[in-house]
Amino acid sequence: MGKATCTVTVIYYSSTGNVAALAMALGEGAASAGAEVRVLRVPEIAPAEAIAYNPKWAEYVAKSADDPVATLADIEWADGLAIGSPTRFGGPASQLKAFLDTTGGLWMKGALVDKVGTAFTSCSTAHGGLESTILAINNHFYHWGSIVLPLGYENEHLLKVSGNPYGASFVSRKGAAPDDTALTAARIQGERLARVTSWVRAGREALS
Repeated sequence: MGKATCTVTVIYYSSTGNVAALAMALGEGAASAGAEVRVLRVPEIAPAEAIAYNPKWAEYVAKSADDPVATLADIEWADGLAIGSPTRFGGPASQLKAFLDTTGGLWMKGALVDKVGTAFTSCSTAHGGLESTILAINNHFYHWGSIVLPLGYENEHLLKVSGNPYGASFVSRKGAAPDDTALTAARIQGERLARVTSWVRAGREALS
């Protein structure tokens, strides 16, 4: 295998596994474009009684207990970042926000400048905050000085089938798992992230 074109870290919070599935698909897409990829969850910090109230949540917490957890080093390592969360009242989950709030040291030393960033999400209703959650995640990229990468409509699947130019998303009606439409959009997003990130990295290396 040749040298990776860039490095990509996919960071996500998932309560029942839907955002995790999107994250894995996005990572697959990035890897298919030549990126070296890490797909990592953030820690679960909700109280046990809240988790126990939702059987699907409790089941996923137990199932994912050994999945690798993101660190600040994983963010610093990456040329490109994909960040995902389910919607919580129109914004990202507190678990993801708590982790992102620890990036101040990286921000202070300029370690996040010019990284390419993109976001993805899932919720239970069509108008439950898909776009606002992605936009809220993107606010971190703006403050970091990163380059915000939308999903766009460059691919026919995105234009005619999935229809969300902000980022891959899935409406989980009655707890359904992400379908092929959503997973394909996530793979396209990962491929696009790796492709554009490789251009940014190549340009930076050419100037150094």
